[in-house]
Amino acid sequence: MSNKKKNNRFTIKMQKKLVVLFGVVLLAFVGLSYRLFIITRDNGERYKKQVLSQQRYDSTTLPYKRGSILDTNGSILASSEKVYNVILDAVAVSRDESYLEPTLEALRNQIGIDVSSVRSYIAANAETSRYYVLARRLEFEQIKGLMELIGEENSLVQGIWFEDEYKRSYPGGSLACDVIGFTTSDNVGSYGLEEYYNDVLSGTPGREYGYLNGDSNVERTTIPAVDGNSLVTTIDINIQGIVEKYLKKFDEEFRDGFHEGNGANNVGAIIMDVNSGEVLAMASYPGFDLNDTRNLSALIGMPILDEEGKRTGEYVTEENLHLLEDDSNAMYRQLNALWKNFCISETYEPGSVSKPMTVAAGIESGSITGNEKYNCEGKLEIGGYPIRCHNTWGDGSLSIAEGIERSCNVNMMYVASATGIETFTEFQHIFNFGLKTNIDLAGELRTDTLIYTKDTMHATELATCSFGQGYNCTMIQMMSAFCSLINGGYYYEPHIVKKIVSPSGATVQNIEPRILRQTISETTSDKVREMCNLVVSGEKGTGKTARPAGYMIGGKTGTAQTVPRSAKEYVLSFLGYAPADNPQIAIYVVVDRPNVDNRVMDDAKYATKIVRNILTEVLPYMGIYMTEELSEEEIEELNALQVEIMTPPEPAEGEGTEQDEPEGNEGEGEGAGEDTGEDPGEEEPERSEPWKDFPIDPETGYAVDPDTGNFVDPVTGAVLGLSFEGESTGGESLPEEGTSPSPGA
Repeated sequence: MSNKKKNNRFTIKMQKKLVVLFGVVLLAFVGLSYRLFIITRDNGERYKKQVLSQQRYDSTTLPYKRGSILDTNGSILASSEKVYNVILDAVAVSRDESYLEPTLEALRNQIGIDVSSVRSYIAANAETSRYYVLARRLEFEQIKGLMELIGEENSLVQGIWFEDEYKRSYPGGSLACDVIGFTTSDNVGSYGLEEYYNDVLSGTPGREYGYLNGDSNVERTTIPAVDGNSLVTTIDINIQGIVEKYLKKFDEEFRDGFHEGNGANNVGAIIMDVNSGEVLAMASYPGFDLNDTRNLSALIGMPILDEEGKRTGEYVTEENLHLLEDDSNAMYRQLNALWKNFCISETYEPGSVSKPMTVAAGIESGSITGNEKYNCEGKLEIGGYPIRCHNTWGDGSLSIAEGIERSCNVNMMYVASATGIETFTEFQHIFNFGLKTNIDLAGELRTDTLIYTKDTMHATELATCSFGQGYNCTMIQMMSAFCSLINGGYYYEPHIVKKIVSPSGATVQNIEPRILRQTISETTSDKVREMCNLVVSGEKGTGKTARPAGYMIGGKTGTAQTVPRSAKEYVLSFLGYAPADNPQIAIYVVVDRPNVDNRVMDDAKYATKIVRNILTEVLPYMGIYMTEELSEEEIEELNALQVEIMTPPEPAEGEGTEQDEPEGNEGEGEGAGEDTGEDPGEEEPERSEPWKDFPIDPETGYAVDPDTGNFVDPVTGAVLGLSFEGESTGGESLPEEGTSPSPGA
């Protein structure tokens, strides 16, 4: 008994072991507690965020609103409107069988959803799908009824929610489509201002996070979206609308004329403020609807392009349109050609509109005085090639001013020869040919390889370039250079945007006119402008048909034969300004191969008449007063167009109506004291003008050479379709391609 009690006794040794064990456990617990404290102190926030992220309920991207594009008066050209995507949560609608039918009925009745396919989708994805797009980009009015049903107390319409989005909208449809550009489905700009200013117009998307807190309640954190800035442009939609109206009218007149297709391959027009470089209007035809950019019907009438982008000789018709639908490469090749801005993305030989620059280079460099006279016998042999004038009978002895007025090629070849290759090419660079203008539009074409240098130009190239053949440029290049000729010599960088504003309307940046260089002196500018005035006002001016009723303008006509020369096709143009005595705006119209018989294609009137129509409406709209007496016919024309007759106000009582004669000029005639370089005692030989006696074709109004059957301009004697302001045919013409160095070679 005593032994048993002895064995059960808790010995001192065992007690000591237990105390030690307890101490070790206690120390371990203290250590762990301390370690936990350190972790919590140093990394608690990070672990908290990790836990919360694992408990996240949902995460939604909040779209930003893309900035608007406005015209100079604040009218909207492009804006973003909020639309809604309808989203299905198949898990939520499947939680209770009573939800299914009311939800499907609401979808069918409110937004016209095919509920049979939705029913099938829910059945197949009841346990997994929480995000399925039922409808995209619906207007608020389209989803309003569905929203109200979902919001009703104890509603059985479940598992439906709405995702915000923005849709790009263009109120003008095709208005200024070349300038504006458009956005892709992911809200990225393509072409025009949309692409060039994409970073400015784009904002920053926001984010909304939802998670379950410790009490299983949903907590939300929102990072708001930042909307994009808006653009205020230099475009005036009223001027833009007038320009586009007459480009479309031209197409309607000549569509399917000589062959099926549009009225011309392309027709482009630019109106620019000559004293700032601001573009008031820019358009080309054909255009496209910015709200429906992939509508293939807009391609009808365009030349069909091959894989290299060259014309095939065939045209898109309603009958062959399906071939494009079946060939995606061909379709996008045609669409890209449609979307390109002809005014900045296409090059051509400018023709005679470049002649004032030839003269300006000669005068400014001191190579000529501008008072010289040269004799035109209808052609001039340069480098072994006889190069004809547009008047095959010759213009006789002409001053340089008369050479500009009548667009004499021989006259210009003499001027260029006196100027020399080095100076001529230097001034082409000064006028910015071969260089980008850096207009703020996407897609401006490089032309550095399309002009001659002093090393690649020879006598023949100098001669042909003097009248705008042999080198290429874009419309915006020619327009910007010409403005410097008539505004005192100041070359402004052309631009479309004049102000960037924040979403709140605050001005972020003003874009001021920027003078890049002075191309010529004011004295030279005045001389050149006087010469260009004669093109419209002179008795034999080639641009008389460009003058709008009640106004006097200046400018220069242009015709240039396209490559291959054998096709006898032409690019026709008029580059002008108004008013003639104090230019405020410049206008440039280019008609690329009009849809007419090539026997009468060589006629700048296809361009000058467009200019006349546009300016007839634009000048009164701009508040520019008329200076010329109106005929009864012109008054009737203006009344029919409902165009305001802008006569200057009557002078106040006591004011004279005639300008006082300057002192010291009494008794002196016009131009007295000016050294003309002429011998006053020498009489000019009388020129023969045989075309004056040619019979007139009643259908075209052109004279007909009885010996050749060629159409002839009854005023200038130019042989249409067979010779032109820049080249002739029949072996006595410009050298064919490949016989002389090409630009940039």
